[in-house]
Amino acid sequence: MSDYEVRALAPDTWDAYAAMMERHNGVFGGCWCTWFHTMSGEKEFTYDGNRDLKQRLVEQDRAHAALVFDGDEAVAWAQFGSPAELPNIRHRKQYEQELDLLPDYRVTCIFVDKRHRRKHLSDIALQGVIDLVAAAGGGTVEGYPHDKGGKREAVLYNGTRTLFERAGFEHVRTKGPFNCVMRRTVP
Repeated sequence: MSDYEVRALAPDTWDAYAAMMERHNGVFGGCWCTWFHTMSGEKEFTYDGNRDLKQRLVEQDRAHAALVFDGDEAVAWAQFGSPAELPNIRHRKQYEQELDLLPDYRVTCIFVDKRHRRKHLSDIALQGVIDLVAAAGGGTVEGYPHDKGGKREAVLYNGTRTLFERAGFEHVRTKGPFNCVMRRTVP
């Protein structure tokens, strides 16, 4: 594990992030991890449009992620940001009806390069989020992992409840049929 390094998604790490995304067709049909940033009326739903949107958000410091590097190559990431940066979450209507606390940060997408899976890089990426949040002054962090059953896709885009529990998150409630709300305070 010590061979991996976590760096923040920023203009100076954009090329490594973009190369990882391009190796995976922009992930999930060219999303470029923009689905959580915008509501559907604000999106173009094209590979190039999503790429341009993501790059613009990174340049404006409105898109954040913990990137896991193997040397100079990005091989995993965990996207996080404020609710204002990441307003679009699955089962949002139910989430808002049951809202007890708006977090400072959300973890909305975790992805590992297909050549590097089964090496616990999701754990490293999620810990990277915690470390970046701590460096920014801390706060309440929520994640919405897969909880039970359901589609394989759900596990790929947001991890599992067990992953979040290993990182010190506590279960708050269920959200939708296969997801839950997990929360951790980072000092």
